[in-house]
This record gives sequence, C-alpha cells and structure tokens, in this order.
Amino acid sequence: MTSNHSTPSEPTADTEARSGGGTDPATAAFITHRSLLFTVAYEMLGSAADAEDVLQETWLRWSGVALDEVRDRRAYLVRITTRQSLTRLRALGRRRESYVGSWLPEPLLTAPDVAEDAELADSLSMAMLLVLETLAPTERAVFVLREVFDLGYGEIADAVDKSPAAVRQIAHRARAHVAARRPRETVSKASTRDALEAFRRATETGDLQGLLDILAPDVVLLGDGGGVKQAVPRPIVGADKVARLLLGGMSKVTAALRPAQVNGHPALIVRLDGALDTVVTAHVDNGLITGLYAVRNPEKLTHMDRETALRR
Repeated sequence: MTSNHSTPSEPTADTEARSGGGTDPATAAFITHRSLLFTVAYEMLGSAADAEDVLQETWLRWSGVALDEVRDRRAYLVRITTRQSLTRLRALGRRRESYVGSWLPEPLLTAPDVAEDAELADSLSMAMLLVLETLAPTERAVFVLREVFDLGYGEIADAVDKSPAAVRQIAHRARAHVAARRPRETVSKASTRDALEAFRRATETGDLQGLLDILAPDVVLLGDGGGVKQAVPRPIVGADKVARLLLGGMSKVTAALRPAQVNGHPALIVRLDGALDTVVTAHVDNGLITGLYAVRNPEKLTHMDRETALRR
C-alpha cells in the first residue's frame, strides 16, 4: 500500500547527520517531531506503510508553510498529519472491505522505552488497535489525540475542522464506545511474557494439555495472511479448536518461535528456515491468553527488521 511518490523524500535524522546539523528551521522542526507524527499516523491507521506515506505528504505541505506565521510548530505539524491521516483512513475503509480474510494492524518491532510508557503501550496493543478500528474516522482521530496524546480540545478542533464543543461531544462518544469494547484490564508485561513462554513451550513440544492450560476457554485466534499467505479465514473461537489447529500446523513444519517486543508488548516471532514468517501477539487476562493475533501477510512484516521509534 506504499505510494510511489516522485517528489523529494522527507528528511530524517540521517539527513541532519549527513549535513552536519546545518538544516533549515522547517527541516529541523520536522525531524524533531517525526517520531511523534509517525505515532499519531500509525495510531490512526494501524499501518506503518500508510503512516510513512502520511509523513511524506505532511512534509510536502510543511515545507511550503511560512514559518513566521506558525505560532506552535509541533501543533501545526500534528494538525497536518491528522488531516492527512483522516483522508487516508477514509480511503482505507473502502479498501479493507475487500481485504481477504481478517485484517490485523501492522506489527512494529519496538524499543524497550515504548513498553515503559504504559499508556502509549496500551494504545498500541493489537487488541486496542482493533477496538480503534470500530470507530468512525473523526471519532478515532479525536480519541487518539485526546486520550493518547493529551491534546487540548481547541487544538484537536483545529486538526479535525470541528468546533471545540463538537470535539468534546465526539470525545465523550468515542470514550464510551472504546470503554465498552476495550480489554477489561491492563495486564503486566511480565504476565504476558510468562503466558507466551508457556504457549511457546507447549506449541514447540506438541503438548496439547499444556496449550489448553494457558488458553482461556473462549480464546479467539485471528490470522492475517492478506490473501498471500495461508491463514485462518475467519476467527477461531475456543481453546480446544485453537490448540488443535495450532499443533496441527506446527507438526507440518520446522519452526522456531522467538520472543520479541512488538508494539510495546511481549510477542513471538515465528521463523521458517530462518526467514520471518509470522508475528504472534496475545492478549492475556487473569494469566490466560484470551486473544491470539497472527500476522503472516509479508507486506505487513517489513517493519520487523528494525526497531521503530514511537513517541508521545
């Protein structure tokens, strides 16, 4: 889904390093806030590839702005990014209607500092990103900017082209929608890590009972192959069904499951013959895995070869 722009590439920290730090004020401001802008776009889109495209579009618009007329450069950049994300989100909604099988957010390999920011990590979890997918585009933008980035209603109003009063109403509606659907509790990283380790041992050794012991009775497995790789075409519900499906699949291949930090949470990376094949994330509740999310679509694994910087 990456676009093929013929326009100049946006600047990065490498740009500044290569130029010896002698960048112009517009470029310096963009580089300073780039990780924040990427995080805003990713939270709204659930796709790193589309977030990168949004940043390219943000840079093209920002590079033409008269800086002496900008009071708050950070706020102005967030506003551009939000508007571009909204445009793309509306287009993506139409594309995802024809997506083959379940659609899952694109996983990101993240640094330990993302996990240390509990609120940011919570907003980046697969389970939470899927909840955000159920919001209308403007509701999602308002919720993300208010609840994740703590922007004021006036600043959000400028970004979504609504009045502050309307933004307050949208925020209230979005919070209620998310509260009714979000995971019931924030689980410690240690609990998730322990559950995934038990899951890994049972899966690799073919231990059916061990797998049943770590899966919640009503566990849900979602797989995203994008029509390119084989994946479960629809959600699989129930510990016995999920366990037997997983063990049946593992018995046919020689796979290595390795721990990783994905979207600020413990996860597993599956490699087949040394090549990255699947990213598995989980939601854990009371020590049991209630949700398993397996991303196999190769187009969604391109950001797993390096850590992605995410900031609030």
